[in-house]
Amino acid sequence: MRVRPSRVRRLRVRRTVANVTLVGVGLAIAGGFWVVQKTVTLVVDGQPEAVRTMSANVGELLQTEGIVLGWDDIVSPPSQTPLEDGMRVLVDLDFENGIVIPAPSDVGVWVMEGVQRAPALLAVRSTEDWFSTGEPVGQSEVVAARVVVMGKDHEVLTNASTVGKLLSAMGIEPDRSDRVLPSLKTPLQPDLLVRFVSIDYRIRELEVPVPHTTYTEYSDELRPGRVRFVQAGVDGLMVERYRVKVVNGDVVTRTLLGRQVVREAVPAKRIVGRTNPSHGTQVGEASWYGFAPGDGLTAAHPWLPFGTVVTVTNLANGNRVQVVINDRGPFGGRIIDLSDQAFARIAPLSQGVCQVRLTW
Repeated sequence: MRVRPSRVRRLRVRRTVANVTLVGVGLAIAGGFWVVQKTVTLVVDGQPEAVRTMSANVGELLQTEGIVLGWDDIVSPPSQTPLEDGMRVLVDLDFENGIVIPAPSDVGVWVMEGVQRAPALLAVRSTEDWFSTGEPVGQSEVVAARVVVMGKDHEVLTNASTVGKLLSAMGIEPDRSDRVLPSLKTPLQPDLLVRFVSIDYRIRELEVPVPHTTYTEYSDELRPGRVRFVQAGVDGLMVERYRVKVVNGDVVTRTLLGRQVVREAVPAKRIVGRTNPSHGTQVGEASWYGFAPGDGLTAAHPWLPFGTVVTVTNLANGNRVQVVINDRGPFGGRIIDLSDQAFARIAPLSQGVCQVRLTW
């Protein structure tokens, strides 16, 4: 025969079930708390700290810890990244040097200066451009490099994969004349030294004055030694064209391409009272030519009689040589053309032209 439990027994059973239910609910809540809570390492300006948190993402963690980010601060991974147990969050506050390149609209390769301000970031592998609008750009390794651009050092942090992409992100597009070491296709490695030397070739024109010469005529109509100018001299103008090599903004070589007289010099003419009919003087430019007729110390003059012995004095150094006139010329401003042997007595042949005084 079945015996019905007493009222007291029923109350005891109900109380036991209720207590077990309360204990189960408490254990479930505690277990859920331990499941939600995470331990992360928060590194602020290079100072690590272990933090236990129930924050869902990096942004909530920073808000909970009282860290307010400015426009020039850096956090990695980004604020919207979900937190996981054991994660490492890096924060660099007041990043003074800021981002050099790219502009905010650029996506992909970026460069920034001031590596010494964020040493902890060098080991980060990021799946997002820290300085873009948040669009993913694929996984890339961040490395530090030293870039010497036109003699100026730049310590940079970048996710570029090659030297060429690094320079491009810095706004540098080398042309065929420029020099880049190592080559543009070289993969970037930590602490790699990159040198960019700007080389440019230009054509420059230089205006050079051509001094006028002076012709002297002697006359018995003037008192001995008296001078009368009958034509004023006018300097000419010559343009020299050079090919110039410019390295990092400085001219290093200059090669003469040619000369062109754009304005002929007009010689001055004067009349001098004759003191000695067989003597005269003239001042102007002397040049030399290698096809002079005859041998030895000879010269060409526009109007002195053949056979006239002329003393040529270099006004710059005082050197003298005596020549015999046996040819006509020069025409166009200079007063005498010496043979190469005669010119070498008063100046180097490489000089080409010199100021002289003629006496005969």
